[in-house]
Amino acid sequence: MVRTVPLLASAILSFSLAQAQSAPKCGASNPCPAETPCCSQYGQCGVGAYCLGGCDPLFSHSLDSCVPAPVCKSENYKLSSLDDVQGNDVYLGDASKANWVSEGMPVAYDNSVLLTMAPNTVGTLLSSTHYVWYGKISTTMTTSQGAGVVTAFIMMSDVKDEIDFEFIGTDVQTAQSNFYWQGALNYTNEKNLTAPNTQSDKHTYTFDWSPERIEWSVDGDVRRTLTKDSTYNSSDGSYHYPQTPARIELSLWPAGEAKNGLGTVQWAGGAIDWTSPYMQNGYYKAQIWEVDVECYDPPPNANSTGSKSYVYNDESAGFNNSIAITNDDGVLASFFATGEHMDVDPDKTKNQPSKTGSSGAVNTDAQTVPGVSGGGSRGDDSSANNGGGTAGGSNSGTGAGGSASGTGGQFIQGNDPGSGYDFSGASEGKKKNAAAGSGFAVLVAFVALVVLQ
Repeated sequence: MVRTVPLLASAILSFSLAQAQSAPKCGASNPCPAETPCCSQYGQCGVGAYCLGGCDPLFSHSLDSCVPAPVCKSENYKLSSLDDVQGNDVYLGDASKANWVSEGMPVAYDNSVLLTMAPNTVGTLLSSTHYVWYGKISTTMTTSQGAGVVTAFIMMSDVKDEIDFEFIGTDVQTAQSNFYWQGALNYTNEKNLTAPNTQSDKHTYTFDWSPERIEWSVDGDVRRTLTKDSTYNSSDGSYHYPQTPARIELSLWPAGEAKNGLGTVQWAGGAIDWTSPYMQNGYYKAQIWEVDVECYDPPPNANSTGSKSYVYNDESAGFNNSIAITNDDGVLASFFATGEHMDVDPDKTKNQPSKTGSSGAVNTDAQTVPGVSGGGSRGDDSSANNGGGTAGGSNSGTGAGGSASGTGGQFIQGNDPGSGYDFSGASEGKKKNAAAGSGFAVLVAFVALVVLQ
């Protein structure tokens, strides 16, 4: 199997400190150890949220390390508030309680949700709690603008199958369409599509994804079609075609940060300017109004024994036949639990915490909440394995000895009732750690009281 992950990490905007950097790395021929069994989408090992959305079954300790993924749900999601959003330091896998998980700081504003990015942060990511295994997925949005600023609407599977719309802040007349198979880079996959004034005009962007073809549409007009047959690779006898259950990801991230590789910075239109006139109220923003999901039937040969969750049941994960639809539960008892030991909860156990991580005992040294990434595979070598920055410019994850928040220095941009902003959906961990990151984050808490123009 051809896997180049952690190539995904090449798009990760990491400002992690020593705590996050100490998390074990995972990748090809380097699976996670038993005590921290779950390989996050950022190429680091941990427990808790590491085992939820984005957990890579191939690079984890076992296929059972990752939690079963909630199946597709057809619905029109009106993102008019944060009521349907939980922080990744709160969400434990119960998709009946939230349809979206956030990393960074989303903001409710004027019947929409803003993805915000203040200076020296890594932006905001919204991920769906339900996966999609083929379907029609649309979002209505405007993008951010400026050099080094990238807005993205992508489908990302746990084994790095990916379908993209990406928007470079220096070209607001274009939507970049792209796809990847298992994270393997192919620079011929990208195609530019016309989308005028993406920063000011609302457009609806759509993936129509079936087992045989993918269509990219803008405002209902099909701009690109990819057939599965056209992706056949004679060297390995397989179709390099996205074909595994994927989450919807909406993000804003600073691809032009100097800590990213030169290729990423150049692709993003140059170095990011944290004093740009395109920033409003002290931050860059993208605006999301709704996401519409129409689920398609699974492939005819799908291994189905239930209707609740997707699981990988084959070490050759990455193909349709490696997925099973089951009734397996996907809710963790705590941020110390894993897919292998889902009931671990130090608040309820009578045993003393153990550092061994064996037999379901609590591992007090494990990272529990991974960092934030806005982008998909970018293929830039110098930033690979960065993994795990947080939107507050501080440490990602948590040592798990006390708090499961793990988001250290998340910024809060004010919650004045007269400002038009609503931060009520921010997790308690984020609220308690407000302005604990960069010095500018403190200033942002006051600047954001000005209403967006």
